[in-house]
Amino acid sequence: MLPAPTHMPQLDELSAIIAQNTSDDGVLQTSIPRLSLIRFSRQTEPCQTLQHPALCIVVQGSKQVMLADEIYVYGPAKHLVVSVDLPVTGQIIEATPEKPYLCMRLDLDLPALGEMFMEITPATGEPAGGCSKGVCLADTSPQFLDSALRLLRLLASPEDITYLAPLAERELMYRLLRGPQAHKVRRMLMPDSRLQQVTRAITWIRQNYAAPFSIEQVAAEARMSPSSLHQHFRDVTAMSPLQYQKQLRLQEARRLILTSAVDAATAAQRVGYDSPSQFSREYRRLFGAPPIQDVARLRQEPERFAET
Repeated sequence: MLPAPTHMPQLDELSAIIAQNTSDDGVLQTSIPRLSLIRFSRQTEPCQTLQHPALCIVVQGSKQVMLADEIYVYGPAKHLVVSVDLPVTGQIIEATPEKPYLCMRLDLDLPALGEMFMEITPATGEPAGGCSKGVCLADTSPQFLDSALRLLRLLASPEDITYLAPLAERELMYRLLRGPQAHKVRRMLMPDSRLQQVTRAITWIRQNYAAPFSIEQVAAEARMSPSSLHQHFRDVTAMSPLQYQKQLRLQEARRLILTSAVDAATAAQRVGYDSPSQFSREYRRLFGAPPIQDVARLRQEPERFAET
């Protein structure tokens, strides 16, 4: 359990709004574009997922996110920003029926953020270094929570969402561009930054994950040298391009087995594995059980493995 943060009254109202709009455990897509509310009344099993660029604000309970071997634990005192598509493992570690885990997730509108980035002058003394990973934590300020509140309050007045939600989201993005994560968000938006080059590599791998490739090929797509790609790709994702490809293959195979009623051998072949035994070994290493047992477990208690 995380140490109790300094209490901020905004957390009480945020918790109340999320609780009122989430009667069941799981992820609720709201009527506000890109905004999801998440509620879990008990701890969950580790869930592997491909996380897209997003801002996550926990208002009650706590969560653990693993990126390769790195662990990020956060609760109401912090928020998390994901700046590139990343295979991560998420797990709710603090939640009870009386005090469930409550979180809001806003998928980042990168074109809108880019426009704001061009308009806003960096704050004096803004750090140039900081976290180089594609996922980072930062302290949540009262001003940041005020902006989040203005967005969530619109759920009570659906007729206002079309006109006011873009303004409320813009205010929240402004706080992001001016807060402790500003250097991370700015690197995400600068067209010639290392993060953008790695993003090009990630996009190419996602589009071609089922086929074999060479580091030289991916480096050419990212407009980097192979050695530079390897270094900066690992800096951002905590894994090599080939490890990233493996994570994508295994997650897609799991999805195919679960939703398309194909057997493990067929799923393995579709995602690019030539050896069923190698697929089975790597699947068990990632998900903790062979494909048949893992999928049976998912079907038995789907809410415990839900994307969080």
